[in-house]
Amino acid sequence: MQSFRSHLPQQARILIVGGGLAGHGVQTLVADPDLEIIAFDVYPSEMTQFVADGHHVPLESGSFDGVLIQAVLEHVLAPERIVDEIHRVLRPDGVVYAETAFMQHVHEGAHDFSRFTERGHRWLFRAFDEIDGGPIGGPALQLLWSIDYLVRGLTGSRRAGLRVRRALSVLERLDRRVRIEHRVDAAPAVYFLGRRSSDPTLASGDLLRGYRGPMRSDTAGSE
Repeated sequence: MQSFRSHLPQQARILIVGGGLAGHGVQTLVADPDLEIIAFDVYPSEMTQFVADGHHVPLESGSFDGVLIQAVLEHVLAPERIVDEIHRVLRPDGVVYAETAFMQHVHEGAHDFSRFTERGHRWLFRAFDEIDGGPIGGPALQLLWSIDYLVRGLTGSRRAGLRVRRALSVLERLDRRVRIEHRVDAAPAVYFLGRRSSDPTLASGDLLRGYRGPMRSDTAGSE
């Protein structure tokens, strides 16, 4: 999130898509006096200024310096349409920061539709020049969530699952010792930081060559 801020102008206008709840790092942005924050979601909350569907954002084109979208794209019917709208409302050099589920369990019931690998996420944002991107967490964090859900399934108790997960939370530290190529293929979520491009240049071959996982040799010659 700090990297997102560092690529914005000192004074900037930020749109938060799906901002009904304050995600990780959002409060830091809200507290920044140089940022104008506008947030919307499909329901009203203390964080939002209006209610709207992200597939059709009722805002002018080229009107924002940055767009933040956290834990949203897995819950929409047409993720590419959402990304198109993000591209539209950004100024020519605008920046987007996205966090999206990869190896996560269903967490919004019926309103949970998609998952993205790191490369799939990059392709989703192919109209943007990449500044940074990669995994969030790794196999240890994913293991904790799996244990949580296993206990829920065995006991029928969400509270029991959470208690066991908290008791074993020290396991998450193991991800610090896992090399990024193994976290890329086993992360609970992925992120993308990019700048709006008026002339997208990402080709499928470049997409494949950008893969950083442990099976690189299997895909190096594929296009």
